[in-house]
Amino acid sequence: MKELTKRESQIMQIVWRLKEAVIRDIVEEFPEPKPHYNTVATLVKILVKKGELKSVMIGNTHQYSPAQDFEEYREAQIGDIKEKFFENSFTNMLAHFAKKENLSEAEREELIRIIKSK
Repeated sequence: MKELTKRESQIMQIVWRLKEAVIRDIVEEFPEPKPHYNTVATLVKILVKKGELKSVMIGNTHQYSPAQDFEEYREAQIGDIKEKFFENSFTNMLAHFAKKENLSEAEREELIRIIKSK
């Protein structure tokens, strides 16, 4: 899995939400100021080359869809973070976030409930 730039990640978020999109759809989903059409088209081509997006020709327009769903992508990213920064230990990763996030008592209890239910 290749790392995505901030703009590539924004485009992927849009395409995951839309499921299928042409360049114009993607541009329209950006907040103001919207990026230029050609900029988005270039980034989409890079995402296709990276294997993150699939392209299908419909008439004379390319339609793009994610190569994998968001859940698969997120799982791979979390696995990479766990491996790179937490010695591949879920316990170390969870402890880090529990300490850094200043969890409320209710949030800690919810985490414990979730862990016990698995």
